[in-house]
Amino acid sequence: MSSRWIPLESNPDVLNAWAKKAGMASNVEFGDVYGFDDSLLAMVPQPVKAVVLLFPISKESEARRTKEDSEIATNGQPELDPTILWIKQTISNACGTMGLIHAIANSDVTVAPMSPLAKFIEQCIDKTPEERSKLLETTPLFADIHAQAASSGQSAVPTNLDTDLHFTCFVAAPSPKGEKRLIELDGRRNGPIDRGACTDLLKDAAQTIQNLYVGESQSMQFNVMSLGPRHTD
Repeated sequence: MSSRWIPLESNPDVLNAWAKKAGMASNVEFGDVYGFDDSLLAMVPQPVKAVVLLFPISKESEARRTKEDSEIATNGQPELDPTILWIKQTISNACGTMGLIHAIANSDVTVAPMSPLAKFIEQCIDKTPEERSKLLETTPLFADIHAQAASSGQSAVPTNLDTDLHFTCFVAAPSPKGEKRLIELDGRRNGPIDRGACTDLLKDAAQTIQNLYVGESQSMQFNVMSLGPRHTD
């Protein structure tokens, strides 16, 4: 990977600080998902536009990643919506910014015209995932936004930038056949991953996270956040 950024802390304040600077509309925000029970999912403001997961990289998760990537390369997967914007991660510790870009760019969230994010998304449309990576590498503004957000968390900025935590993102996208599909967007993978039919983004993403991520790990270092309407008391 080409360079190293400070890891983003996984809390809504940090993600919202990043999103505000990048140009996301003020009527939506990232918020915590406190659990997978129906009663806890019901507390999440609707409609959910995207789900962001922070998970620990482990031997189990790496083995599953290798197996899944191999199976997709060999057997393919359902045809994906060609408008999905996915970026290959080439910057170490940039997975937080990658997850945020994937979440916002692949939902119907409003982005301010001429904002850094709007300009970046427009420039990415006709580029390959690798060309998008190079664009991210050479856009200092995103490195600056990432650094400012990383420094705004509740924890002290680490002196050791090595981390075994990683962000991924889930969105709903139409298939060429017209049905909604749950799509995982992770810059460390070989492309977008179809996770099956999607009737309720939050519930379907929660079930996938439980089955694929939490179920294979003994770690407690998971955090799930949703992108949706700004919470009002």
